[in-house]
Amino acid sequence: MSSSFLSPVAPPAERPASQDRSLRASDVRIIDGDTIDIRGMTANVRLVGFNAPETWRPSCTAERQVGEQATARLGQLVRGAALIEFERVACSCRPGTEGTDRCNFGRLCGSLFVDGRDVGSTLIAEGLAVPYRCGRTSCPPPPQPWCR
Repeated sequence: MSSSFLSPVAPPAERPASQDRSLRASDVRIIDGDTIDIRGMTANVRLVGFNAPETWRPSCTAERQVGEQATARLGQLVRGAALIEFERVACSCRPGTEGTDRCNFGRLCGSLFVDGRDVGSTLIAEGLAVPYRCGRTSCPPPPQPWCR
Protein backbone atom coordinates (compact mmCIF):
# COMPACT_ATOMS: atom_id res chain seq x y z
CA MET A 1 0.00 0.00 0.00
CA SER A 2 1.17 3.48 -0.76
CA SER A 3 1.48 6.23 1.77
CA SER A 4 0.16 8.61 -0.88
CA PHE A 5 -3.28 8.21 0.69
CA LEU A 6 -2.02 9.73 3.92
CA SER A 7 -2.70 13.42 4.15
CA PRO A 8 -1.28 15.83 6.71
CA VAL A 9 -4.52 17.77 6.47
CA ALA A 10 -6.81 17.46 9.48
CA PRO A 11 -10.49 16.60 9.06
CA PRO A 12 -12.73 19.62 8.44
CA ALA A 13 -13.06 21.47 11.72
CA GLU A 14 -16.59 22.74 11.14
CA ARG A 15 -19.70 20.68 10.52
CA PRO A 16 -20.76 20.57 6.85
CA ALA A 17 -24.28 21.71 5.99
CA SER A 18 -25.64 18.17 5.41
CA GLN A 19 -26.83 16.28 8.46
CA ASP A 20 -27.53 12.60 9.16
CA ARG A 21 -28.75 12.70 12.74
CA SER A 22 -28.53 14.43 16.05
CA LEU A 23 -27.65 12.33 19.08
CA ARG A 24 -27.75 12.49 22.86
CA ALA A 25 -24.63 11.67 24.85
CA SER A 26 -26.44 8.57 26.15
CA ASP A 27 -26.72 7.32 22.52
CA VAL A 28 -22.93 7.17 22.14
CA ARG A 29 -20.63 4.59 23.74
CA ILE A 30 -16.90 5.20 23.36
CA ILE A 31 -14.94 2.12 22.26
CA ASP A 32 -11.59 3.88 21.84
CA GLY A 33 -10.27 7.21 20.54
CA ASP A 34 -11.56 6.66 17.00
CA THR A 35 -14.33 4.05 17.36
CA ILE A 36 -17.80 4.48 18.84
CA ASP A 37 -21.02 2.55 19.19
CA ILE A 38 -24.23 4.45 18.45
CA ARG A 39 -27.49 3.18 19.90
CA GLY A 40 -29.69 1.79 17.14
CA MET A 41 -26.89 1.19 14.62
CA THR A 42 -26.06 -2.33 13.53
CA ALA A 43 -22.28 -2.09 14.01
CA ASN A 44 -19.57 -0.01 15.65
CA VAL A 45 -18.49 3.14 13.80
CA ARG A 46 -14.91 3.96 12.79
CA LEU A 47 -14.54 7.72 12.89
CA VAL A 48 -12.76 8.92 9.74
CA GLY A 49 -10.09 11.51 9.02
CA PHE A 50 -7.86 10.70 11.98
CA ASN A 51 -6.17 7.84 13.78
CA ALA A 52 -5.99 7.58 17.55
CA PRO A 53 -3.47 5.31 19.30
CA GLU A 54 -4.51 1.73 19.94
CA THR A 55 -5.57 0.58 23.38
CA TRP A 56 -6.12 -3.02 22.28
CA ARG A 57 -2.85 -4.59 21.17
CA PRO A 58 -0.78 -1.39 21.15
CA SER A 59 2.70 -1.49 19.62
CA CYS A 60 4.30 0.07 22.71
CA THR A 61 3.50 1.27 26.22
CA ALA A 62 3.37 4.92 25.13
CA GLU A 63 0.76 4.07 22.51
CA ARG A 64 -1.46 2.44 25.13
CA GLN A 65 -1.09 5.43 27.45
CA VAL A 66 -1.93 8.03 24.79
CA GLY A 67 -4.70 5.76 23.50
CA GLU A 68 -6.30 5.72 26.94
CA GLN A 69 -6.03 9.52 27.07
CA ALA A 70 -7.65 9.83 23.62
CA THR A 71 -10.46 7.48 24.66
CA ALA A 72 -11.09 9.47 27.84
CA ARG A 73 -10.97 12.79 26.00
CA LEU A 74 -13.45 11.61 23.36
CA GLY A 75 -15.77 10.63 26.21
CA GLN A 76 -15.38 14.09 27.76
CA LEU A 77 -16.16 15.79 24.46
CA VAL A 78 -19.33 13.74 23.99
CA ARG A 79 -20.54 14.09 27.59
CA GLY A 80 -19.88 17.84 27.65
CA ALA A 81 -21.52 18.66 24.31
CA ALA A 82 -24.70 20.67 23.94
CA LEU A 83 -25.09 19.31 20.38
CA ILE A 84 -23.86 15.96 19.03
CA GLU A 85 -24.23 15.15 15.33
CA PHE A 86 -23.27 12.07 13.34
CA GLU A 87 -22.72 11.83 9.61
CA ARG A 88 -22.29 8.40 8.04
CA VAL A 89 -19.76 8.17 5.21
CA ALA A 90 -18.60 5.40 2.91
CA CYS A 91 -15.77 3.24 4.19
CA SER A 92 -12.66 2.48 2.17
CA CYS A 93 -13.05 -1.14 1.10
CA ARG A 94 -10.88 -3.55 -0.81
CA PRO A 95 -12.54 -4.30 -4.16
CA GLY A 96 -15.10 -7.06 -3.73
CA THR A 97 -15.66 -6.47 -0.01
CA GLU A 98 -18.03 -3.50 -0.26
CA GLY A 99 -21.18 -4.17 1.74
CA THR A 100 -19.72 -7.20 3.53
CA ASP A 101 -18.41 -7.78 7.05
CA ARG A 102 -14.90 -7.91 5.57
CA CYS A 103 -15.06 -4.22 4.67
CA ASN A 104 -13.48 -2.25 7.53
CA PHE A 105 -13.77 -5.24 9.91
CA GLY A 106 -17.56 -5.05 9.77
CA ARG A 107 -17.63 -1.49 11.11
CA LEU A 108 -19.53 1.44 9.66
CA CYS A 109 -17.71 4.72 8.97
CA GLY A 110 -18.66 8.25 9.89
CA SER A 111 -17.84 11.62 11.37
CA LEU A 112 -18.87 12.83 14.81
CA PHE A 113 -19.36 16.51 15.57
CA VAL A 114 -19.72 18.02 19.03
CA ASP A 115 -21.02 21.57 19.18
CA GLY A 116 -20.34 21.88 15.43
CA ARG A 117 -16.70 20.73 15.51
CA ASP A 118 -15.33 17.42 14.25
CA VAL A 119 -13.99 15.42 17.22
CA GLY A 120 -10.99 14.35 15.15
CA SER A 121 -9.88 17.96 14.72
CA THR A 122 -9.99 18.42 18.48
CA LEU A 123 -8.05 15.23 19.23
CA ILE A 124 -5.43 16.11 16.59
CA ALA A 125 -5.04 19.65 17.97
CA GLU A 126 -4.53 18.21 21.46
CA GLY A 127 -1.89 15.70 20.29
CA LEU A 128 -4.12 12.68 20.98
CA ALA A 129 -4.55 11.65 17.32
CA VAL A 130 -2.96 12.19 13.92
CA PRO A 131 -4.54 12.97 10.53
CA TYR A 132 -5.29 9.79 8.58
CA ARG A 133 -6.91 9.60 5.17
CA CYS A 134 -7.78 6.52 3.18
CA GLY A 135 -8.16 6.13 -0.55
CA ARG A 136 -11.35 4.84 -2.13
CA THR A 137 -10.32 1.18 -2.00
CA SER A 138 -7.57 0.97 0.61
CA CYS A 139 -5.90 2.63 3.55
CA PRO A 140 -2.19 3.18 4.18
CA PRO A 141 -0.60 1.60 7.24
CA PRO A 142 -1.77 3.59 10.27
CA PRO A 143 0.84 6.08 11.50
CA GLN A 144 2.23 5.28 14.94
CA PRO A 145 4.20 8.33 16.08
CA TRP A 146 3.71 7.31 19.70
CA CYS A 147 6.20 4.43 19.45
CA ARG A 148 9.27 6.28 18.19
